[in-house]
Amino acid sequence: MLVKACQRSVIQYVCRQKKRLSFARSRRTTIHIHNMPCEVTDRFLILYGSQRGQAQSIAEEICEQATEHGFTADIFCLSDVKKYNVDSETRPIVFVVSTTGDGDPPDTAQKFVKKIKNKSLPHDSFANLCYALLALGDTNYANFCNCGKTIDRRLQQLGAKHFYATGHADDGTGLEVVVDPWIEGLWEALKKTFANMSAADQQGAAHSDSFLKSPSGQEKNSSNLEVDLNLLKLSETDLPRESTPDCSQTETLIPLVASLKHSVAPLSESVLNVPALPPSYLEVILENQSVKEEMVPADKEGYHEVPVTKAVQLTRDDSVKTAILLELDVSEQNMAYQPGDSFDVLCPNRASEVEELLLRLGLQMRNNYAVQIHLLENTSKKAAKVPLHIPQGTSLQFILTWCVEIRSIPKKAFIRALADVTQDSSEKRRLLELCSKQGSADYNGFVRDANVCLLDLLRAFPSCLPPLNLLFEHLPKLQSRAYSAASSSLQHPGKVHFVFNVVEFPACPEHSARTGLCTGWLADHVSSIMVPTGMLTASECLDTSALPKVYVRPRPSSTFHLPADPSVPIVMVGPGTGVAPFIGFLQQREKEREVNQEVTFGETWLFFGCRYKEKDFLFREEVERFVQNGTLSHLIVCFSRDDETDAGEKVKRARYVQHNLLLHAKSVASMLLKDKGYLYVCGDAKNMAKDVNDTLLEIIGNELQLDKLETMKTVAGLREEKRYLQDIWS
Repeated sequence: MLVKACQRSVIQYVCRQKKRLSFARSRRTTIHIHNMPCEVTDRFLILYGSQRGQAQSIAEEICEQATEHGFTADIFCLSDVKKYNVDSETRPIVFVVSTTGDGDPPDTAQKFVKKIKNKSLPHDSFANLCYALLALGDTNYANFCNCGKTIDRRLQQLGAKHFYATGHADDGTGLEVVVDPWIEGLWEALKKTFANMSAADQQGAAHSDSFLKSPSGQEKNSSNLEVDLNLLKLSETDLPRESTPDCSQTETLIPLVASLKHSVAPLSESVLNVPALPPSYLEVILENQSVKEEMVPADKEGYHEVPVTKAVQLTRDDSVKTAILLELDVSEQNMAYQPGDSFDVLCPNRASEVEELLLRLGLQMRNNYAVQIHLLENTSKKAAKVPLHIPQGTSLQFILTWCVEIRSIPKKAFIRALADVTQDSSEKRRLLELCSKQGSADYNGFVRDANVCLLDLLRAFPSCLPPLNLLFEHLPKLQSRAYSAASSSLQHPGKVHFVFNVVEFPACPEHSARTGLCTGWLADHVSSIMVPTGMLTASECLDTSALPKVYVRPRPSSTFHLPADPSVPIVMVGPGTGVAPFIGFLQQREKEREVNQEVTFGETWLFFGCRYKEKDFLFREEVERFVQNGTLSHLIVCFSRDDETDAGEKVKRARYVQHNLLLHAKSVASMLLKDKGYLYVCGDAKNMAKDVNDTLLEIIGNELQLDKLETMKTVAGLREEKRYLQDIWS
């Protein structure tokens, strides 16, 4: 009986496996991959303006997809003015442009924008031009997609015509939400444009008819290659090693909850539309010779190595956030600055993460080998070039420490490339899901919003074995981080202060707890000299040679400065570390008042906010001194988490800075509208800056009795006059 029972168990197990195999075959993964080259028929031009590489990356993606849809694309940066001529261009042009700062053009687009804004240009200057424009921005900032909108508006004024609707992609919610469908629709628009330009071109007309409607109503290219990956087919290795299965165990076929590693229906059963595999274009050679070098930044242009003479923790240990003030000695450097300017700080990737990456790649024994990078001779990538931020002949350890940002969130193209070097079929399928059109929600939830990085993906997908060239092709340049100066050189000659919160990413299913790349590194870097607020400074207790050093570069602001006329009133709104530049403003005003006692200074208001009065009221003693000596006319503070009491009873207080602005609405409106005052806002763009802007609209609308449209025009006028200024970050 026992033997028969075991035989029955084995038969049942085999039946389950057959059923599972049948199920797997029924859901074999068909993936639409846009990489079937069509006959090239028409040529168009792509011009991009990029600050940190996103616009360039998207422009290159469009260029790479062009051949698949029957086009030839030429691609240039807007700064390469000798390689294109918009004035006489008759081909369709696709612009991809980002916005930086407070609605400014990226550095690479500034000359182009200046050129087309020339008021002496005839109204038909670009009557020859037909174009499409994809603008990148972030709705956390007031001037969303401002550069793209400026170019679009001006080209229209100069006679240019759209051949495709302008796209506005929001980095605040995910660029791909707009970018992917915009690119998908671009090809049909181009085909119609070329057909209209040359109706006699039957080849173009036939190509225009090659689009079919999918069941969802979206247009698909009929030349898409359908690849049966058979990802879930069982192999012998899937069978248990035990000769007799455990009858008490329940087999789980499909996970109940989606995660970074696993999907659930309907995505797990969907036919996927994935991007084409990005073409490789780099050859990386590790030379068997050790490179001994100082571990210093590769990009030192304009940067100075300066000692940190003071590190003070401004918040209590039990505060929600840890705020730290650093004082840098810049007395030996030519680093003049004004209050309101910022400083770029270079930081390395974490040594532990670099070591883990080397170990994961199997290159830990070759970390000091010299790296040489060349372009592949037969690459299909348009405008391919060796990354300038990776210096030739330096060690692998150096490159992974100072040159590429291994903490960056992988773009979909990177994930697509990683899928191609993943051995396990189920892991490969999941990576393809994450970069697919159908998997956008999973990508946002488990990659983008979770701040997943390359190492997190490699931990989650052990069979992914990327070569070095793939990493160097997709990892962006390690960027500096900007911090507002929290001091005035009049009060602190030869010194500059800045303040930051240590950014913390709590543990989640996608990764373990960690701190922000730069803020975490800075906190660790100065830990040996850190003191609580009010205690002895580091420079008084340590030899200067023993002080930690950092690489910094001044980053002057074009507008975020005190008014040239000191009699003009100013309103400053800066909760948390957003108060930093205003400390510099007030230090400057304090010294100017001492030197120029006969000069009239306008009213000065500071709206500050924090969680707890006793835990994180930054610069409390200093701002109270400013009030006492008359430098600061009004200090309006709110504490969002304190339960304040009067006579033992809880009293409802203003929780946030915008609430206090409303309580002083008449004074604020009078200073801005009657006295031509200035409003400065510094801090979080995602919530605070938006709320302050909405509050300002409410204040001005009520004060002037205007409708919403007229109120928005009035606030826009303040911006144009540079009297409503922001220094914000997301």
